[in-house]
Amino acid sequence: MRDLLLVRFGEIFLKGLNRPYFMRALVRKIRYAVKDLQGEVWMHDSRIFVSGFSDLETCIDRVTHVFGVHSVSPAVEMPKEDFEAICAQAVSMTRDMRGTFKVVARRSDKRYPLDSPAINEEVGYRILQANPDLKVDVHHPEHLMNIEIRDLAYLYVREIPAVGGMPVGTNGRATLLLSGGIDSPVAGWMIAKRGVQINAVHFHSYPYTSDRAKEKVLDLARKLSYSCCGLKVFVVPFTEIQLAIHEKCPEEYSTLIMRRYMMRIAERIARQEGCEALITGESIGQVASQTMQALGTTDAVTGMPVFRPLIGFDKSEIIEVARRIDTLEISSLPYEDCCTVFTPRHPATKPKLEKILEGESRLEEEKLIEAALAGVETISV
Repeated sequence: MRDLLLVRFGEIFLKGLNRPYFMRALVRKIRYAVKDLQGEVWMHDSRIFVSGFSDLETCIDRVTHVFGVHSVSPAVEMPKEDFEAICAQAVSMTRDMRGTFKVVARRSDKRYPLDSPAINEEVGYRILQANPDLKVDVHHPEHLMNIEIRDLAYLYVREIPAVGGMPVGTNGRATLLLSGGIDSPVAGWMIAKRGVQINAVHFHSYPYTSDRAKEKVLDLARKLSYSCCGLKVFVVPFTEIQLAIHEKCPEEYSTLIMRRYMMRIAERIARQEGCEALITGESIGQVASQTMQALGTTDAVTGMPVFRPLIGFDKSEIIEVARRIDTLEISSLPYEDCCTVFTPRHPATKPKLEKILEGESRLEEEKLIEAALAGVETISV
């Protein structure tokens, strides 16, 4: 008999003949998540198991944050042949419960001498005899005593929900434009949840943006890394480009020209890293640079798809997701980011592409981009 963590996956079941590929990917990500807890991870009979961990609650926390995991249960594994021992273990696991309960048996081994209803009846009877504070309620129980009969027997009373989604890396790679705000971390989290391996590009305008602002972004990346099982952040020095735009381009178009340079640089880094798309946290109409016309001008400079998972969200919806994934508090720290530097008083909301091109013609585009790329700092979190 031993304690272990029983891990379930959800959407992977729909993958048909490709299911083993997704399951192997999920096992790798779980191993990464618990590698410093001395946990052993293996897959058997449509379940993933973790054992040997040094700290159960930490292990649960790590595994429930891995994309692709649907739920986990701390379980006891024991031989299935000794039914008396199974009953005794079920009684022990429910000894401190109060209220109503139900036994739920699942018998994947159809050769087992007792079927599921018989297991439910006998184990339930033993629990009632041992614990007078419990009553049976098969419709709306407060507690479940779960028993799975497979190659071995698995008993558990807790089922902890996890993030769901698909294992990271099974649906390609993309680059996130990560600012210090609320929106972009949420956008990256949502795309990564669909199985996309992400890295991040952050534009840093020192001395107009401080080292504390940079550290804030790295803290956000660490939060994302918790579910992505590792993340690279490319910190791009952006001051020279912003100063050139501020000095030489029409003020009302400066934000859009800045965004176009960000997209150009992010695309080059993305292609260098083998990524197939960019991710931004834009929501249509939220600010002047996020009108339909403005978004069209920024997309015009990249040959990659741009994923905008928040495009139809309002701010309160974005904040709710940020709160749920635990990035809101960090994003709300009052440290500036480069998007707040040299903000125009009256930004263009219906920009003309020809005016943007006219402003950009005053800049040495390739020289500015090459200088920024030469100064990129790569940080693994």
